Amino acid sequence: MSDKKKYTNIGRSVPKLDAVEKATGKAVYPQDTNLPGMLYGKILWSKHPHAEILKVDTTEAQKLPGVKAVITAKDMPPTKLGFAQDNPPLKGDKVRSLRDEVAAVAAVDEDTAEKALEMIKVKYKPLPPVFDPEEAMKEGAPQIHAEAKGNRNKLHYAFEYGDVDAARAASDVVVKHRFKLPWVKHCCLAPYSCVARWDESGKLTMYSPTQIPFLYQRDLANILQMPSSKIRVIQPTIGGAFGSKLDLYPNEVICAVLAKKAGQPVLLTYTREEEFKCTPSRQPVIADIEMGAKKDGTLTFRDVFFILDNGAYTSWGATIPYVLMNSVTSLYKCQNIRFDTAIIYTNNMYSGAMRGYGNPQGTFVVERMMDILAEKLGLDALELRLKNCNQPNEVTPQGFKVTTCGLRECLETVAQRLDWKNKRNKGQKETGTLRRGVGLASYIHVGGGARVYRSDGCGAIVKVDDFGHVTLITGSTEIGTGTETVLAQITAEELGVHAEDVTVVNDDSAIKPWDVGIHASRTTFIAGNAAREAAAKVKAEILKTASELLEEPENKLEINDRKVYPKKNPEKTLEIGKVIRKAHFRQHGQAFMAEAFYDPPTEMEDEDYRGNISVTYGFGTQGAEVEVDTETGQVRVLKMVIANDVGRAINPMLLEAQLEGGLSMGVGYALLEKLVVEKGEVLNPSFLDYKMPTVKDMPPVEIVLIETDDPGGPYGAKGIAESGTIPTAAAIGNAVANALGLHLFELPMQPEVVLKAVKAKLAKRD
Repeated sequence: MSDKKKYTNIGRSVPKLDAVEKATGKAVYPQDTNLPGMLYGKILWSKHPHAEILKVDTTEAQKLPGVKAVITAKDMPPTKLGFAQDNPPLKGDKVRSLRDEVAAVAAVDEDTAEKALEMIKVKYKPLPPVFDPEEAMKEGAPQIHAEAKGNRNKLHYAFEYGDVDAARAASDVVVKHRFKLPWVKHCCLAPYSCVARWDESGKLTMYSPTQIPFLYQRDLANILQMPSSKIRVIQPTIGGAFGSKLDLYPNEVICAVLAKKAGQPVLLTYTREEEFKCTPSRQPVIADIEMGAKKDGTLTFRDVFFILDNGAYTSWGATIPYVLMNSVTSLYKCQNIRFDTAIIYTNNMYSGAMRGYGNPQGTFVVERMMDILAEKLGLDALELRLKNCNQPNEVTPQGFKVTTCGLRECLETVAQRLDWKNKRNKGQKETGTLRRGVGLASYIHVGGGARVYRSDGCGAIVKVDDFGHVTLITGSTEIGTGTETVLAQITAEELGVHAEDVTVVNDDSAIKPWDVGIHASRTTFIAGNAAREAAAKVKAEILKTASELLEEPENKLEINDRKVYPKKNPEKTLEIGKVIRKAHFRQHGQAFMAEAFYDPPTEMEDEDYRGNISVTYGFGTQGAEVEVDTETGQVRVLKMVIANDVGRAINPMLLEAQLEGGLSMGVGYALLEKLVVEKGEVLNPSFLDYKMPTVKDMPPVEIVLIETDDPGGPYGAKGIAESGTIPTAAAIGNAVANALGLHLFELPMQPEVVLKAVKAKLAKRD
């Protein structure tokens, strides 16, 4: 590994560039937008989970003073949203869930808009609904979309490698179980909000918290049937995303159409209840999994079938098997894999992308089964993992080409810091009704981009002004992860200045270069490489001018600490701003600016889902120590240990913050969080009733950064933003199983779930 001491900015814990602005309340979020003449939009939601719409009467609402526009499906273009093109922004013939949009209004204030909604009369003909995906698959179930026979989505993900049936027959031990995982909300602190404004020339400006400004621009243009060049996307400060803003949703189209009809800007903001009921969630899944091994612990096969509740329409949630299968096929060495899915329409709300994008579900199932398999084999769960551990330079069944891999070190580090040998192998510690146990789980995830589009690229423009101040214009988006700061550090390191000298511009599609969006833990790697390449080009131009002034060859010069100097004579320095002014303020002078576009050398997966989709892959392990009260069912996490292969820590403080933030979501997924949905209705649509971890619920966390210095990443870095969430529930689940001597197969492990399992175990003993 390279010596970190040679870096000025890399490996330095620089505070987030936007920290003061956010902490002081000066950050401007979409709902803070205040344009001249701006109106307020509201949406009328369906009253039935499944019904024909016979008539929508907006006559009275249109007469209400202060109402400037009322729209229904008749006012919308005939185009639809989603991967299956199955979601009209306003529903005209049929509603398929309680979060369906039926009409919308724009008025001078929110109270008037709400009153107008109450005046819209809708006549429905109720239809029989279906809420359970397994029931929806049965013959004779209510048909939700006429073209989706058996309520099966046309999206289908299946993968097979090796000979699963032969491997099953040759296995010494085979285990099989069913897992059920729930709906989970992103719980962004800022409710979804957007603003639409049309100018006199017919151009549309959207103020949106989207994570994918350029794909959003394209999709919105397709829906509105207008050129993309006439749509500008401005991204105010985003108050939380976690994948929830990776799609174009009906509310944004509705906002644009309202603004056009009213001839005034429109702000449309969800209430907290609407945020819970009407934004996408993490996809619930039912997983049937079978795994086998030889007596010595060699994994022989995995056979997995996932049933996904697609909800009423198709958004990103239906595509999570693209990543869900990664843990099934590629976490630990296994040469016989079968993976299949059924994505089923129901009359529930639809789901979207959420941190980890299917990998938390897949990892929970695989890693829980690893413990169960170890138990059946009579082997230590750690040793089973080490025996089958991923290694550098291997190729997985899906064709993932692993470069650097610190998984073994992560496993060993977590085990050592958990005191695994003493706490795991000596049985459950009992104190009255309290039982203690330890468990661990690992993950594999993309760490160098994710080739899901024809381009996985990002553009960057670097400009240095006359005083040595640097502006980085990046295509990437900041959603609170600190990528602006990391990109400033990378740019500064390449140019030889300080991170504080760099201003990052990234919030306007009319200014910044193209980027596929912020998702898949890709931004540090992809946008970082682009920024570094652009900065290197500017540096080369600066050195040309400095060569003239210092009378030294360019390759003999260096830039560091804002100064240019000969490598062999560092005392002979020129301030970088002076070099630039010398080149600028003369006839035929030059400006110091360069661009770069980094698109990684990866592959689109083929029709069989084989292909190297990422330049590098992230690995890591989490360990948990828990205490379970067998009288109350309460699970308390006493300690968590995180060891992550990060490639290189560009900014250790922000990296650790990402891991801790991800861990909190994982703890919630394991123990607390569950969106209660009955007959298509969300019954806990508030922070009072939807339980998330608070500061008091979070255990002490020990973080170890394993640096493998990946050759493809900027200064060796890998993407890690999602990894803090992926293995947490599995690690806690394995620790609970160790404490109780029994296995739970559903999340969250709330007290009633634990108590039920404990009582069932006692009943068997009796």
